Amino acid sequence: MSDLIGSPGELSIEREDRSPAVVLTVRGDIDVVTAPKVTAAVTEACTLGPPVLVLDLSAVDFLASAGLTALLSLCQGMPSGTSFRIVAAGRATVRPIELTGLAQSLPLYRTLETALDRE
Repeated sequence: MSDLIGSPGELSIEREDRSPAVVLTVRGDIDVVTAPKVTAAVTEACTLGPPVLVLDLSAVDFLASAGLTALLSLCQGMPSGTSFRIVAAGRATVRPIELTGLAQSLPLYRTLETALDRE
């Protein structure tokens, strides 16, 4: 089952249950306006108590500093018992993560498949 938050042309977040993981796929820009929506979606998914939560950013077009801050906060605030994984493959996400030095602090994966394989 999947849920969709957002509308065409805006940030969208799709939730998919891939037992035992929950995958949130984000499309669009993550900036000061939309970062709270990403945070809310991850927080809501955590209430399901998944052992693995994957945030797939491979379809993100722009990742602003507010988005980077949200990723770090989410990683630090993840409930015990939930393994948080971030898929970042495109230049729009990898470059700002690397330039800010957050690559060492975030659980990054290049593909959704590798993030799911690490169960």
